[in-house]
Amino acid sequence: MTTEPGVKDALMGSDTRGGSQSPSSSVTTPTDSTRGAIIKGSDTNSVASGGGIQLKKQLGLLNGVSVIMGVIIGSGIFISPTGVLGKAGSPGMALVVWAGSGIISMVGAMCYAELGTAIPKSGGDYAYIHEAFGALPAFLFLWVCLLIIQPSSNAIAGLAFAKYILEPFFEGCAPPVNAERLIAATIICLLTFINCYNVKWATKLQDWLMFTKVVALLLVIIAGAVRLAQGYTANLANFWVGSTTDPSKIALSFYSGLFSFAGWNYLNFVTEELKDPFRNLPRAIYISLPTVTIIYLFANISYFIVLSADQVLVSDAVAVTFSQQVFGKFHWIMPIFVALSTFGGLNGGIFASSRLFFVGARQGHLPNVLSMINIDYFTPVPSLVFLCALSLIYLSNTDIRILINYTAFSEALFVMLSVGGLLWLRIKRPDLKRPIRVNIILPILFFVVSFCLVVLPFFSEPLENLIGVAICLSGIPVFCLTILWKDKPEFYKNGIESVTAFIQKLLVSVPQDKVD
Repeated sequence: MTTEPGVKDALMGSDTRGGSQSPSSSVTTPTDSTRGAIIKGSDTNSVASGGGIQLKKQLGLLNGVSVIMGVIIGSGIFISPTGVLGKAGSPGMALVVWAGSGIISMVGAMCYAELGTAIPKSGGDYAYIHEAFGALPAFLFLWVCLLIIQPSSNAIAGLAFAKYILEPFFEGCAPPVNAERLIAATIICLLTFINCYNVKWATKLQDWLMFTKVVALLLVIIAGAVRLAQGYTANLANFWVGSTTDPSKIALSFYSGLFSFAGWNYLNFVTEELKDPFRNLPRAIYISLPTVTIIYLFANISYFIVLSADQVLVSDAVAVTFSQQVFGKFHWIMPIFVALSTFGGLNGGIFASSRLFFVGARQGHLPNVLSMINIDYFTPVPSLVFLCALSLIYLSNTDIRILINYTAFSEALFVMLSVGGLLWLRIKRPDLKRPIRVNIILPILFFVVSFCLVVLPFFSEPLENLIGVAICLSGIPVFCLTILWKDKPEFYKNGIESVTAFIQKLLVSVPQDKVD
């Protein structure tokens, strides 16, 4: 896509009317005069109908389903069975946790269908918390996402991809840590480039990879069914032996289970790019969540038919161990399928979560440059590059389970707050237009479950959860210094403007046209 000279001139700091301005005055502040200069020189076929540069509505129902299923079915189902079983104590209790995680996720997704159609803005939880409770809680969510949730989730997916892609070459031993990091970094950078370059490329890749990962899990399910038909029932004899009754351990097992369902709310992050969101958002949710829950349950049953509980507990790659038992010399096919699955989950995560930082910056809670859009490709390139850099930093820690614990606690806390916002808005704004209105019992039930998942782990792993709380609260002084403090020194303002102008020129990006 080409761009008229006027846009390039505006981006480089020259006024299209013939005058000259400094870079900071012409591009770094999204004023009306700056937007006018940008729009005057733009190709009228390449801008949104509102008259400015915007993200385009390119996602249909299939794309919505592939975003949800593609993010959910990532690395979790191939890693988390060990964590769920370790806390649940028995295969039977583990299956209860998996089923419960699916039901909880479905109830939460139904609540988010109401939130997403009542508040049709991108940004997901950030937009809902801001609407219900104001700027500070919304900023704290953004802060935790920036520090932990989004970059660590991408790092987890990247490391899982590397682990599985290297598995066939290092049978019987662990792959080199630095090799895992290098491959994870490469794949994160590659997918960031694709998402920067073309939204359609990213969504088509997501669609195809969704089908690939479903095929991988269907292979697991079919192989387990064949073994069961052949009479392999020994591992089912003590199905419930060792089941835990400790509420804190059950809550921790749900952490691992819910991690495997993480992503059910990601379509809400890109509502503004979804065609007919009032129809396609709830439809995508109602198709995706039951499908994923059923697939997960049968996949875990297959794992427990073929592998003993002890084998599952000592395996870092359950699906690979499973394939070694079932597929013989063709066991190498499973690591490839799993790698493609995590590849798709990472792609969907990068696509959706970059919009969170984009919306946060647009609201004034992050540097303004992150709310800008590349004038050639109409993608939020600064936000994508920023997320990529954060994800690469998290690759310094390759202990996936520690990352899962931090991610799960933080997500549970703010999902609880989002659904609490739904309940509060029912009271605060009863006349708010709600195209979808769920039964009040569902958000109450989900809020209670989320509250238990936040509180109960403190009794068994208090240190890790206290660290999570401390990270969240550390955002308060940052909020005071960057948002509440208006009269900042001139050198600070000039420094920010200079950095913003440099990044705009480097990434050829301009402010988005105003969104109501």
